[in-house]
Amino acid sequence: MLLIGVNRSPYTRRVAITLKHYGLPYEQRDLSGFGNRADVRAVNPLGRIPALVLDDGETLLDSAAIVDHLDQTYGGSQPLTPASGTDRRAVLKVAALMMGACDKGLHAAYERNHHPPEKVHQPWIDDCLAQMRTALSAVDGMVEPSQPYLLLGRLTQADIAAFIAERLARGLKIDTAAEMPRLHALAKGLLQKTAFTSTEP
Repeated sequence: MLLIGVNRSPYTRRVAITLKHYGLPYEQRDLSGFGNRADVRAVNPLGRIPALVLDDGETLLDSAAIVDHLDQTYGGSQPLTPASGTDRRAVLKVAALMMGACDKGLHAAYERNHHPPEKVHQPWIDDCLAQMRTALSAVDGMVEPSQPYLLLGRLTQADIAAFIAERLARGLKIDTAAEMPRLHALAKGLLQKTAFTSTEP
């Protein structure tokens, strides 16, 4: 398999962690949607990362669709997203909150970094970061400090999404250690796992 994207992207790293967790061999082409537009659009007409080219040549787009395929195909009896029922909904809810937090954080970053200074709208940045903080705080409240994982007593896509959202938040100067200390500690613990350390950008 070939993973298209840089692990600075939370969406790409989400896929990379999943691939590593399942022990799947893959190559990675470190392309950015901003720095390598033509190359990325050759794989994904939207020009977005990640994309995953399967061994048979099929290309999967969007991190949610990619991890869904990986969970279904390689997850066996304990996929990172449960196959059905209340456990599945619980994992998907946390993942949705955390990926939405990533969306909001990146909206704020794009507003700040890709507009001329005179066109930057600070209230929009503030609102996006407030939404990110609210989502992070909601998941912080779900963390049981004595447990190494958020749900089900094992690693799930909820943990992976929470990890990458917390990491992005810190990159945006949100002090998660002070504001979301349980989430911060959860992410720190997950970083001890090979699937997380080996995908550091």
